[in-house]
Amino acid sequence: KRFKEPKEERRPWKIWFYDTSKQAIGALFIHFANVFLSDLTEEDPCSLYLINFILDATLGMLLIWFGVNVVSWIVQRQKYTYLVFGEYG
Repeated sequence: KRFKEPKEERRPWKIWFYDTSKQAIGALFIHFANVFLSDLTEEDPCSLYLINFILDATLGMLLIWFGVNVVSWIVQRQKYTYLVFGEYG
């Protein structure tokens, strides 16, 4: 995926690794949460995964969007230059 980025805008390997590792850790967390919940509830793990995915894709994204906007507002208001989203210095 990294090589699909335009060459002049391509992120350094370290930053690319940090970005992709966040996604991998999140996927592992969801996987183990689904396995744990399916053992507790005796439900089908696939249906729990579907419910989890739908909630994550709707409510989760809404919460993340809201959180990023709140933190961005605080960072701009307090002039914290090291905490700007997407700026890796």
